[in-house]
Amino acid sequence: MFANAHSGTLPTIEGFSLEHNALRLKQAAEFVGRRVINREEVIEQAIYAFLTGEHLLLQSRTGSGKSLLAEQLFAIFEDARIFRVQASKEQQPDTYFGGLDIELLKTGKIFHNTEGSLVESEFGFIDEIFDANDFTLRALLSLLNERKLIRGVQNVQSHIHSVIAATNYLRISEVTEAILDRFLFKAIILPDKDPLVQFKIALQYSHHSGRVITPPQKISYKDLRRLQQMITGVDTTLDFRISAETLYFANLVIRHYEYTRNRSLREKNKGQSTADYNDFYISPRTQAKALDLLRAVSFMRGSTLAEKEDVEQLYLMFATVGLPEEIQQFKKSYSAVYKSLNAGNGFEQIRMLIAYENLLEHIEEDHTILQQPLQQILSTTHLRMTLLEWLKEKVAGIDQTVHHNKRALESLIRELVPVCDEVREMKLALEKETTRIFQMIGN
Repeated sequence: MFANAHSGTLPTIEGFSLEHNALRLKQAAEFVGRRVINREEVIEQAIYAFLTGEHLLLQSRTGSGKSLLAEQLFAIFEDARIFRVQASKEQQPDTYFGGLDIELLKTGKIFHNTEGSLVESEFGFIDEIFDANDFTLRALLSLLNERKLIRGVQNVQSHIHSVIAATNYLRISEVTEAILDRFLFKAIILPDKDPLVQFKIALQYSHHSGRVITPPQKISYKDLRRLQQMITGVDTTLDFRISAETLYFANLVIRHYEYTRNRSLREKNKGQSTADYNDFYISPRTQAKALDLLRAVSFMRGSTLAEKEDVEQLYLMFATVGLPEEIQQFKKSYSAVYKSLNAGNGFEQIRMLIAYENLLEHIEEDHTILQQPLQQILSTTHLRMTLLEWLKEKVAGIDQTVHHNKRALESLIRELVPVCDEVREMKLALEKETTRIFQMIGN
């Protein structure tokens, strides 16, 4: 289910053992997997949703165990309030936010009594979410995204950590598309027709009759909350790191996946106008959230540093679990970009170009840097050895004026021979950036 851990790499902070908590989450996921058969990948998704404080949408036909799965997942934790609701078209926002204060309503003010509502719950389960009317769904948007109840004069911070929603179908409208965007993790649960799987499901049912089983050990919600805040950078006690090259690589994979998904859509809808179907779009917000998932993946692997191999697990966010074609497409994008960069010294070139870009930023902030000898300029950058070796070959003996320093840096970026298209794009962008910044600086 999860990648193998690196033994002993997660620290203990003030008595709070990250390694122990990662192990407890894995054991909890295995417990749920034994109770809800053949759902390991969705359970893994849910654990990552909890670790990043995101929401999970489950789609399937009736009777596939969506409710049992959600309830069994929530049963992992103790000291967390759970809000449950069956959505319907007749419901109004007060079903989710709490009843209206009648006295204030008489004065024209909308104010909800939030006690016991979704607003004051850590977890929520919304069954048949698309049976809710658009007015109610629109009211839920800020609660799911900003974790705030904003209604009339009322602006209340919510306790919501993660919501699991279930649906038998997708209803497409402007509002439901916005709701779907709030659920970063999505899964389709297909009926199990394998005889062995059906036997195991029947065996579980004969033992427990569809009831939620309390795990032998629960995880404190307080511990989950602290892990989530560390992983998302709210708690800076520990730094879960993503190197610049891994970050750049992840963005390349995501872009490649978005492009190939849209190419597949064009082929599937050949002859139709693009107005007749929705293209596949990854918003900047979703792409930024992927960094939280990368840190969560490294945590479950037993490390505080995200590796390039962790990027492959981003399919859990960008593909729909349960749809093999989407998962395979993401993994093909990962493999294609990885092979392209790894075939030569692409990753090394990216490291160098990132260091060069960082140097340009410093120069733009402080033009006097170029008045210093290049050895001094580069002494604190990753470019130091690369540039100094290059300078010895190409421009040895030049004087250390601003003009010659600019010329040396321009020559370095210009004469770099990219090993692949991904590096070439970055090089061309930095050449333009170099020209822009150096034109602002006199000799």
